[in-house]
Amino acid sequence: MGKLGIDLHLDVGGGPRARSIEAALREAVTTGRLPAGTCLPGTRGLADDLGIARGTVVAAYAQLVAEGWLVSATGSGTRVADVTLPHAGAPHGPVRGVVDLRPGRPDLSLFPHGQWSAAVKRTLAAADAGSMDYGDPAGTRVLREAVATYVSRARGVRAEAGAVVITSGFTHALAVLSRALREAGAHTIATEDPGLAHHRQLIHGAGLRTAPLPVGPDGADPAGIPARAGAVLLTPAHQHPRGVVLSREARTAFLAWANERDGFVVEDDYDGEFRYDRHAVGALQALDPDRVVFAGSTSKALAPGLRLGWLVVPPRLRIPVLDALAATGASAGVPGQLALADLLDRGDYDRHVRRTRQLYRKRRTELATRLAELTDVPLDGVPAGLHALLPLASAREERRLVDAGLGAGLQLAGVHAAGYWHSARGGKAGLIVGYATPPRHAWRPALDALTGVLSGAAITPW
Repeated sequence: MGKLGIDLHLDVGGGPRARSIEAALREAVTTGRLPAGTCLPGTRGLADDLGIARGTVVAAYAQLVAEGWLVSATGSGTRVADVTLPHAGAPHGPVRGVVDLRPGRPDLSLFPHGQWSAAVKRTLAAADAGSMDYGDPAGTRVLREAVATYVSRARGVRAEAGAVVITSGFTHALAVLSRALREAGAHTIATEDPGLAHHRQLIHGAGLRTAPLPVGPDGADPAGIPARAGAVLLTPAHQHPRGVVLSREARTAFLAWANERDGFVVEDDYDGEFRYDRHAVGALQALDPDRVVFAGSTSKALAPGLRLGWLVVPPRLRIPVLDALAATGASAGVPGQLALADLLDRGDYDRHVRRTRQLYRKRRTELATRLAELTDVPLDGVPAGLHALLPLASAREERRLVDAGLGAGLQLAGVHAAGYWHSARGGKAGLIVGYATPPRHAWRPALDALTGVLSGAAITPW
């Protein structure tokens, strides 16, 4: 439609045309059919489609801009504004648009666009034509070398480029690993309880079973490994979602189990760079590179949309992993691999992690300080990562707070609601607060809203 080529359905009814257009657009915005940021058709195009004078559309747009429903800027057209809307169940009238406080993502407004685009330009300009071919399924040599250097230096991993496999993030890595472990003879993978339901689904999709591995204050309990398990999946540096660190005794016990039972440990180092009270915990892989698969990605440090991750694979699993990569046919794009290698080699990746670490440390401190005004129960786990667990008295209280959060314009995640427990009937309750997720301008208002939601909540330590 019009010069922007945008189709827009408006139920314009009778009465004055300008008023009818205004009412139809207001209805489309308030119902969510036209979300904030939607670019509207040009006035001439919309007038032609509706069969009315252009001046009528101009008048309608001008009125809605004046009311704050739309924003207009020369050269960029007219768009739907980020307006204040009523939400279902809101106890006190209208609230601002929903702010996401669920875990799993960094503040995407911090992504280093300039450095990334410069890295893409540099590396593509220097790349030869052959680099754009199908290439090595394990990834480009330059990125594998850069990752081996980085994880050895920053995470204490014992790695060389030949052991590194580049993946499209951890989801892809776990799907590939599950296939490889099945080919190596595993039938069951023990996964942390509580732990991400999506990880269990990926393992099941590869034809393997999962078994719950109880998590306590010292991390996953090695005594809970079932006899049938051929591998365990752990988050030892900062257990997700509890935030506890795997104890030294438990680390030793898991590695002893792997050697005695010819098993493997998969170490998901999803946010290992982000420890705030002291230096980050070193990788478990360094204690036994022949039994531990180390997995990392750029999802928390840069952005999940890059779809870039890596595995450091023990010798015995390298052929099964490469076979699984070939079977799935999935791989990370070469331009992204070259750009990431450039950021790692230049130190830009490290500098970005240090900058964001300072910001997330401040946010976690602010969250803990505000909660201390409401309860004596501290956040569970150590000061680290991009999320924190607030323990609650019951699943019913968790559901109430998640619903109250929506009423206050917040998206909150609950341990039960998000399916972290292997059994829906058991397990304690809590909110998993992703304090890194909101953009900078939204963090303080989100913290204020969260404090209001939690006032009077039944907060109980685990």
